[in-house]
Amino acid sequence: MISNDLPHFVPADLPGALLVGRIWRNAPIDGPSVVVVRAGQVFDITASAPTTSDLFERVDLVEFARRVEGEALGPVENIGQALLAPCDLQAIKACGVTFAVSLLERVIEEQAAGDATQADSVRATIAQLIGTDLSRIRPGTPAADSLKRELERRGAWSQYMEVGIGPDAEVFTKSQPMSAVGYGANVGLHPASHWNNPEPEIVLAVNSRGTIVGATLGNDVNLRDIEGRSALLLGKAKDNNGSCAIGPFIRLFDDRFTIDSVRAASVSLRIEGADDGFILEGVSHMREISRDPEELVAQTAGPHHQYPDGFMLFLGTMFSPIEDRHAPGSGFTHHLGDKVTIATPELGALVNTVQSSTEIAPWRFGVRALYEALAKRQALARAVGR
Repeated sequence: MISNDLPHFVPADLPGALLVGRIWRNAPIDGPSVVVVRAGQVFDITASAPTTSDLFERVDLVEFARRVEGEALGPVENIGQALLAPCDLQAIKACGVTFAVSLLERVIEEQAAGDATQADSVRATIAQLIGTDLSRIRPGTPAADSLKRELERRGAWSQYMEVGIGPDAEVFTKSQPMSAVGYGANVGLHPASHWNNPEPEIVLAVNSRGTIVGATLGNDVNLRDIEGRSALLLGKAKDNNGSCAIGPFIRLFDDRFTIDSVRAASVSLRIEGADDGFILEGVSHMREISRDPEELVAQTAGPHHQYPDGFMLFLGTMFSPIEDRHAPGSGFTHHLGDKVTIATPELGALVNTVQSSTEIAPWRFGVRALYEALAKRQALARAVGR
């Protein structure tokens, strides 16, 4: 875990924020608890909502979260060390190339075949070939189709262009239910990767009806060299032990925080190297996203695909660092021990330390373990009988 000298992890307007999260408790039984944060105070509501998936199914979610009784655990600042990812049974999905900058970097990875030393020259060639500001192109429009035909004529079309400006968004499975890590945990890099980076994103919480109930922060840890070798290696590039971080809390949509708040948000990133003093900072503005968050949800779930336990949806990032960390032209890649802080005032801060996915704690606590812990607490029986 990360020490207590971290930036404040709660929203700037904490007294008015309605937050839902999960913490690990050693009593009454070892296992996770669902908590709600009201006016900065934490309440364990597992007896009434054994999982966040159950909680988000309520049609009276906001009213319930505001009034439900629970065990008082004190001020939220006291539970940072115990925080888990705020999702449990939900599928964890992610959208790719939803910003023009990240679209170009995916094309560069593909053209460079995952070789970071070739990125600068490929970047210059792609910029010369495209010769346009892709952020002005609305996916699926006649203008996007016209650009596609022109790029095909020049031999510059890419599978990433197809999902970046074509009618269909890229939506993939980021990781498995219960596998995400939370605030303060180590995130994992596959040891085969030597060109990688964090991806700071806003993550939507969506219930089984396709209703967006809130939002949080996420790190879609990305292995650029592995995906760059082949897009068919996306699973290896994206889904490894500790490669998905979500948190610190899900902020519920209410009269103070809505989908428009997400659309207007700016997400900051800070990387601090433990071994070389390296500092890298950047900001992603959600107003620059190429597809509206509600469109991305609609492309993920609907008559074509159902998620009975709900899902978490990463909205994509515009942050693909190209700053040289070592020799000129080498670009950016993580060092073990890097501290990554992803933050926005409305959602707080998600802070993690980068380590090897083979060296961090293995993922042991899955769905069966969750239900065993809940059964020992008799939380399931009480919740069913509510």
